[in-house]
Amino acid sequence: MKQIVLASNNAKKLVELSALLAPLGFELTPQGQLGVPEAEEPFGTFVENALTKARHASRLTGLPALADDSGICVRALGGAPGVHSARYAGEPKSDQRNNDKLLQELAHETDRRAHYVCLLVFVRHADDPQPLIAEGEWHGEILPAPRGEGGFGYDPLFLLPSLGKTVAELPAAEKNTLSHRGQALQKLLARIQDAV
Repeated sequence: MKQIVLASNNAKKLVELSALLAPLGFELTPQGQLGVPEAEEPFGTFVENALTKARHASRLTGLPALADDSGICVRALGGAPGVHSARYAGEPKSDQRNNDKLLQELAHETDRRAHYVCLLVFVRHADDPQPLIAEGEWHGEILPAPRGEGGFGYDPLFLLPSLGKTVAELPAAEKNTLSHRGQALQKLLARIQDAV
C-alpha cells in the first residue's frame, strides 16, 4: 500500500475517501495521526484553500498529500456559505448550527437551488510545481427541514430531485458514486496512479 497523508482530521471524510482509494492500493492516513496541525484556510476559493492544506501536510510529513476543500453554494445567498460551509455558524464547528443558520437565511427565499463543490488537490511533495487538481459539483436544492440519518454536514437538507431523496437518505456506497467528492476523486484517480 502506498501511503498518502490526508490533509484533514474529518473522520467521515477519511472513511469516504479511503473507500474510494483503497482498491487502487493507496492507504490514507489522517494528518492528526502524524502530528500535523490543521492548516489555516485564509482564501476565498476552494482551490487555494485545498492547495494550502495539501502543501502544509506534505511539508510536515514528507509524504504525498491529498487535500479536499468542499462546501455548499446556495444560489439565493450568492454562493454562500461556500468556503465557509464548515464554520458557517461560527466556532466551534457544528453541523446542527450550520444547518439551522442556513434554514434561517433561506426562510423567505423561493429559489432553493444549491450545489455541493469539492476541490481535490494532490501533491507529490510540498513544493510540487504541478499539483493534480480535480473538481466535482453535485446539484440539488435545500429542503425546509432535514430528512435522513446518514451523511454529514448539510446532507439532511440537500435534496436530489431526480432521486426524491436527500443525501442523508442515500446508502454510503451510492453517495460515494454520485457525490461531488466521488466525482472529483474519479477525475483524480486516473492521474494519481501515474503520479505516485
